[in-house]
Amino acid sequence: MDKSKRPFLILKSKRSFRRRLPPIQSGDRISYRNMSLISRFISEQGKILSRRVNRLTLKQQRLITMAIKQARILSLLPFLNNEKQFERAELTDRTTGLRTRIKRVYS
Repeated sequence: MDKSKRPFLILKSKRSFRRRLPPIQSGDRISYRNMSLISRFISEQGKILSRRVNRLTLKQQRLITMAIKQARILSLLPFLNNEKQFERAELTDRTTGLRTRIKRVYS
């Protein structure tokens, strides 16, 4: 039989994998007051992480999103976390200031 006419065989992977634990346990309540739980699903910039990254079910992701938004409205969480951007801006201002000083001295 030609290779092209062979039926496509699906080979199972022989690697064993460890099943990851769900990020939300059965006893955890998804609420805007539960900051320790909510903060796990927010990136460093303050964005809500996607469902694929969080490994949540659709219902859990909806509840987490609603809780995060409620916490932001009640000012328990910031909308944005731009501390690093401000630090970078200050550093660039300082370096550009030095460059202009050097140019003035030499020119």
